[in-house]
Amino acid sequence: MARINGTHVDFDTASEQLRNARLREELVSEEIPAPERIAPKSIAFAAGVARGARGGATAETALESPYGAGRIVLMHDESAVDEWGGPFRIVCFAQAPLELEIGVDPFISDVAWSWLVDALDSRGARYVYLSGTATKTLSSSFGALEARGDSAQIELRASWTPTGSDFGVHAEAWSELVCLLAGLPHAEGIDSIAARRSRQAAEGV
Repeated sequence: MARINGTHVDFDTASEQLRNARLREELVSEEIPAPERIAPKSIAFAAGVARGARGGATAETALESPYGAGRIVLMHDESAVDEWGGPFRIVCFAQAPLELEIGVDPFISDVAWSWLVDALDSRGARYVYLSGTATKTLSSSFGALEARGDSAQIELRASWTPTGSDFGVHAEAWSELVCLLAGLPHAEGIDSIAARRSRQAAEGV
């Protein structure tokens, strides 16, 4: 059992908090096998954006959603305290296609990273040692694939050490990130791509 900021939290308790997290309703999610050999104990979840009639979406199709998807993993290793800054570490991944005009925005990677930070902070998620990458990809198709035209995608990978005793809020922040990357309306306090671009245009940025 790990002692974090005066609160006893064990892996089973943290896992249940993740299972009971209130994810965005636009997502279909499920628990998936955690990567092997990354930590003595770990638990993982995947989610995908379900567009249209939610009743017609299944976990299998949503987790392979073309609109946006992601994964989150909670690891526990008492021997990694010096490396992680605590016995727990969260790793997350989120990706979504972009409209081409947004994909060429030189600041979109910075915006995607700021969404993660804003989502964590807006939910009161406590953490240290946040790190990661935000990558945008622009693709052009040729030959037999020429009809696809040009496309863009944003991908974010991040990890951090959760502190405090509420692990569910970290999963909720991750779900917010997946939805924002997919262009869905934002939760209070966080701009979507469209909202941010509209504000920048109004400000002449």
